[in-house]
Amino acid sequence: MLKKLFLLLFIVSLSGCVYRLDIQQGNILAQRDIDKLRPELTKNQVVFVLGSPVVDDGFADDKWVYLYSYENANLGKTTVKKLELYFNGDKLVSAAGDYEIPEALKMSHNIEQ
Repeated sequence: MLKKLFLLLFIVSLSGCVYRLDIQQGNILAQRDIDKLRPELTKNQVVFVLGSPVVDDGFADDKWVYLYSYENANLGKTTVKKLELYFNGDKLVSAAGDYEIPEALKMSHNIEQ
C-alpha cells in the first residue's frame, strides 16, 4: 500500500513538470548585421547581409519588412521586433523599426507608404 502511495505521489509530482517549447518565427536579425547597412546598398546586397524579408508585397517593392517573434512558452512572454527598409528604385534609402538604426539610414523625412 505504501509503495502505491509513493508511486502515485511521484506521478502527480511529475505531471506539474511539463516543458513547453519556445517558438521563434521570422527573420532572426543580429544588430551587427543591421550595423552593416548603408545608404545606396542594392537590394541584392541587403539580401546578402540580412537575408530575404518575411513580408513580401508584390505591389510595393520599395518597402521591405523583416519580422521576428519569440514566444517563451514557459514564461508566457512574447517578443516581437520589426525592421522596415525603404528603397528608391534598387537603392536603400532609409530604415526604421525596433532595432538600433545606423545614423545614415534614420528616417529624416516622411516616406509615403
